[in-house]
Amino acid sequence: MDNRNLKRLEFGKVKEKLAEYAGSEPGREMIANLMPMRDRDDIIDALAEVTEGRELLRLEPTARLGGWNDVREEARRCRRGGILDGEELWHVAQTLSASRQIKTFFNERRETYRRLGEIALGLGDYKELEKGITSAVLPGGEISDRASERLFNIRRKMASAQLRVKERLDAIIRSTSYQKYLQDPIVTMREGRYVVPVKQEYRSQVPGIVHDQSASGATLFIEPMPVVEANNEVRTLMAEEKQEVERIIRELSAKIGTRAEDLLYTLEVLGRIDFIMAKARYSASLNAWVPRIIAESRLNIKHGKHPLLTGKAVPTSIHLGFDFDTLVITGPNTGGKTVTLKTAGLLVAMAHSGLHVPAEDGTVIGMFDQVFVDIGDEQSIEQSLSTFSSHMTNIVDLLGKVTNKSLVLLDELGAGTDPTEGSALAQAILDKLRLSGAKTVATTHYGELKSYAYAHDRVENASVEFDPETLRPTYRLLTGRPGRSNAFEIALRLGLDKAVIDQARGFLSEEQVKIADLMTELEKARVHAEKERLAAEKLRIDAEEYKEQYLALLNKIQTSKDEVMARAVAESRDLIKKSRREVESLLEEMRSKLKEDSMRGREQALTNARQRLKQIQQTTEAMEPEDDYRENVQAITDVKPGDEIFLPKYGQQGVVLDVSGDDVHVQIGIIRMTVNRKELARAKGKKKDRLGPGTGNLVQQKAKDISTRLDMRGMRVEEALADLDKYLDDACLAGLPVVYLVHGKGTGALRAAVQQVLKQHPGVKTYRLGEQGEGGSGVTVVYL
Repeated sequence: MDNRNLKRLEFGKVKEKLAEYAGSEPGREMIANLMPMRDRDDIIDALAEVTEGRELLRLEPTARLGGWNDVREEARRCRRGGILDGEELWHVAQTLSASRQIKTFFNERRETYRRLGEIALGLGDYKELEKGITSAVLPGGEISDRASERLFNIRRKMASAQLRVKERLDAIIRSTSYQKYLQDPIVTMREGRYVVPVKQEYRSQVPGIVHDQSASGATLFIEPMPVVEANNEVRTLMAEEKQEVERIIRELSAKIGTRAEDLLYTLEVLGRIDFIMAKARYSASLNAWVPRIIAESRLNIKHGKHPLLTGKAVPTSIHLGFDFDTLVITGPNTGGKTVTLKTAGLLVAMAHSGLHVPAEDGTVIGMFDQVFVDIGDEQSIEQSLSTFSSHMTNIVDLLGKVTNKSLVLLDELGAGTDPTEGSALAQAILDKLRLSGAKTVATTHYGELKSYAYAHDRVENASVEFDPETLRPTYRLLTGRPGRSNAFEIALRLGLDKAVIDQARGFLSEEQVKIADLMTELEKARVHAEKERLAAEKLRIDAEEYKEQYLALLNKIQTSKDEVMARAVAESRDLIKKSRREVESLLEEMRSKLKEDSMRGREQALTNARQRLKQIQQTTEAMEPEDDYRENVQAITDVKPGDEIFLPKYGQQGVVLDVSGDDVHVQIGIIRMTVNRKELARAKGKKKDRLGPGTGNLVQQKAKDISTRLDMRGMRVEEALADLDKYLDDACLAGLPVVYLVHGKGTGALRAAVQQVLKQHPGVKTYRLGEQGEGGSGVTVVYL
């Protein structure tokens, strides 16, 4: 693709925009030299590098890949034997340091950034050179005292000598005998020597060497004789310092010179990395995608945007070389036909240059040996060419070069001359291009070219959409539909008198009017149908999204339910163990109290113990884990529409809508889905009740062997009541519904004491004396 055609596509402006994302001069130079490539593998590799750069920006947006300087001129000067100054040496050191860090960065991430890592392998190893410079040169370019031992000693001596000079001069300016001679009590420097400002009239009172005077002549800057020798020493040391500094930078420059070729190559590699990352940043700014590059000369751009019109550009889709090779775009001049043409050509040029394109994923760009462009009014005043002649000059040139692998973009084909002749000429040119096998996109407002597509194979009409309601272009390309100029509608919108437009319509033949009206109605119907289609498609997409979200939520709920159940079971087991220990401790404490305390104390202990026991029972019953819902379902062997089913996978009930083999269509709430028969289950019944009144399983296990009969005959009242309290508590814990207390008939004292205890015991529902066959009045029957 030559520069003239690239200029017509404004490829240069794309490169200018791209250059804004480069951080170095070598990177910008590579961008300036960027041209479309001819080899498909080279293009694919370049695009892959940009894709990797985009990934780096996504994963590590703060990665430092800059911080180096363009020191190519310094390297070349050192190669010729030149000497750098301190600041230039520091720039070289910065570059070597940045190169080392960038190489390390990619070496540590070779698996992630394989292509960039391979490029970074070309960065040289300059550890010794970098160390030599940074140990001798400070940031900013000053030579360090530690650059050499001799320089260190010189500067130490010089500092001592300067201090002695200043001390002597300070003594002079503080002296009362000298103060009246001085213009100001300060020490300054002239011609590299320390001096004091003396009033002109007291020149003879201050012996020394005059080095300067003020503009008015009122002040002389005199080096007093007592410091001349010390100043001479300072000047000598300064000369030695300069000589040593020059030696150091000469040696460092020579070392750079020996590595100049390597350094120049390193700068080229750094520039290439910067170049790739600039393309990646530009891609990100355009929200661009990597196109698929195919060997065939075909094109399929999906919702592509003109890269220089982002933000206000309307996406356009265009394909060529699949069902047809020639596309004729018709429609009004204000409709954006030229932008569509430029977008197609520019995206091809960008892709062939290794740039991502501002189009959707799935965009396909084939290999074209050349892109020929004839766009806009390119008449030359110097050549005295008209618009028509300018177009024809370009077309004559491309017709002599076009091949079956070329892409040809023609704007307003046949324009600028008599419409009849221009239309005929346009058809002949399209014939020539079609027979050559070239892929052609041509725009025109000639109505005759609309029928050209119907009369020839592999030729298709297209138009830029025009909204018949608003009478404004939408800039969308509609392939397969010829366009109209909409001249009358546009003129009316722009304010032309309706009477004039009606008169113009009268000049058209009746058939032309019918065709125009029919096309208008068809376009209105198409626009309406398209809006309905888009609305239906949006509803379908929304429904799919809601379905996916609902199923994901069901899965999440089920997962959470399983996790909660597992935690609840574990917690309840822990609590049961804890409660068992507490019950045992409580019973033991209660028995001790019964033995030690008075009757009142025993009653209080019993009351407290029973209250605590009741709390423990309530807690353990509340924490008793429920059965897993999966135990409450059974597999379905047959299923029919209308059956209520259960889906264990989602933990939800549903209804069968339809059955087809093993596929069952079910509805869960508002969601309908198809599942396999094996995923269904039928609810077995309600969950088992929790443990009934009384104590839980823990307590049943604790006292499962307790008798339903307590024999207290022959015991003293106090002993009998102690055994009775323990027995009643154990019976309650065991969940016994009824027990029999045998106290005998005797005097009735034991029976009365037993019944007094039963009245106060919280676990006793009611009691009665035994009936015949149960022991009569010698037995009390207790219901717990």
